[in-house]
Amino acid sequence: MGQIRLCGDLAAGRIGMFGARYWGMETSRPNIHENLPVIRQLDDAAINRIAAGEVVERPASAVKELVENAIDAGARRIFIDIADGGKTLIRVTDDGCGIAGHDLPLALSRHATSKIDGSDLLNIHTFGFRGEALPSLGAVGRLNITSRVQGSEAFEINVEGGDLGPVRPAALNGGTVITLRDLFYATPARLKFLRTDRAETTAINDIVKRLAMAEPFVRFELRDVSGDSPRTTFRAEAENGDMFDALHGRLSTVLGREFADNSLKIDALREGLHLTGYAALPTYSRGSAVLQYLFVNGRPVRDKLLVGALRGAYFDFLSRDRHPAAALFLDCDPTLVDVNVHPAKSEVRFRDPGLARGLIVSALRQALAEAGHRASTTVAGATLGAMTPEPIGGPRVYQMDRPSMGSRSASYQSQ
Repeated sequence: MGQIRLCGDLAAGRIGMFGARYWGMETSRPNIHENLPVIRQLDDAAINRIAAGEVVERPASAVKELVENAIDAGARRIFIDIADGGKTLIRVTDDGCGIAGHDLPLALSRHATSKIDGSDLLNIHTFGFRGEALPSLGAVGRLNITSRVQGSEAFEINVEGGDLGPVRPAALNGGTVITLRDLFYATPARLKFLRTDRAETTAINDIVKRLAMAEPFVRFELRDVSGDSPRTTFRAEAENGDMFDALHGRLSTVLGREFADNSLKIDALREGLHLTGYAALPTYSRGSAVLQYLFVNGRPVRDKLLVGALRGAYFDFLSRDRHPAAALFLDCDPTLVDVNVHPAKSEVRFRDPGLARGLIVSALRQALAEAGHRASTTVAGATLGAMTPEPIGGPRVYQMDRPSMGSRSASYQSQ
C-alpha cells in the first residue's frame, strides 16, 4: 500500500526531484522549456499602457498631471471640468503659452518635454520633467489636445488607445484645452479598482485644493458637469499683494476663515532653506491629520520626514491623539532636494534631511512660544458662549430642595 501511495504521488506531481531520482523516474519541470524564451521589444502602445500604471493611478492623478502642465505653461486661469468622478470626462482649460501645431505629435511621444534638456536631473524648476503624462493618458483613454500659440493658428490632435491621429486646424482663442474621455477604456481591468464616483470626486477636489494653495496668484475653478445641471465644487480667485498676504487669502478660501484667523505666520531661513507658511495654534488641533499640507519648492508632497518634523514641533503642546494643522512651504535650491524618487513625485529626498527637520521644528516652536497662552477663537467663542447669564425669573429649585414622595404622602395623611 505504501508503494501504491508513493506512485500515486509521483503521478500527481506531488514529490520532489530527489524522490523522482530515487524511484528512477523523470518528472517535467513546468518552468523549464525545451526552447529558450525569446527576448522581444514591446511596442509603444504596450509601453505606454505599462507606464500609465505608474503615472495615472486614478482620475485624480490625471487631473494632477494636466493641471501641473498648465501651471508650468504660465497659466493664470485654470478651469477643470469632470464627469462621473473623472471616469468619463476630464477637461482642463488654461491660458498658458500653448503648444505649436508641429509639436503636438512630439508632445504625445514618450520622454518628450520642454522643461529640461536631460543634462541635469537635479536642477528642476518645474512640476513636470519626465514627459510621460500625455502619452500615458493617450494610451489608456481618448485624448484630445487643442492648443494655440500667440501669433499663430490653433491646431488639435486626437489619440485613442495609443493610436495617434493627424494634426488638424481648430478654433481656439489662446492657451490649451486638453480633454480626456473614457479613462482606462483601453485597460478595462483598471476600472474595477476605481472607487465610487463620489470618492473619486473627493480625491480630485483634494488635488486641486493642494495645487491652489501652492499657486495663490492663479485662479482655479473646478466644476462637476455630470448630469444636466453642472455645479461648481471649488473656486479660488487669484490673490493680490505680497506672498504672505496672497497665501493668507488663499488659505482662507481653501481651508476656511477659521484656520486663517487661528494660525501663526512662519518665516524662517537657515543655510539655504527657507520655510514659510502658516501653522495653527495648539487649541485648533484636530483628531486626525487632515489639515496638514506640506510643499517643497511649490510641489505638494507627503513626506514622512516633514510630517515627523511637524509632529515633533507640537510634541510639547498636544496630546498623542491630537494632530496639528499647518500649511508649510519649504523652498531651497533644487540641487539640494531630489524629486525623482517616486513615480507620482509625492516624496522627496533631501541632501541634508537633518537640516530640513531642524528648521521646521525650531521655527514652529519659536512661533508657538511667542504666541504664549493665546487660544484659538473657536475655543474661546465656545467658552464665552457657555458663560451666559441665567434667565430672569423665580429662584431655581434644586433637586435637594424638592420634597420626596414619602414626605408628601405623610403630609397629606396628617392633613
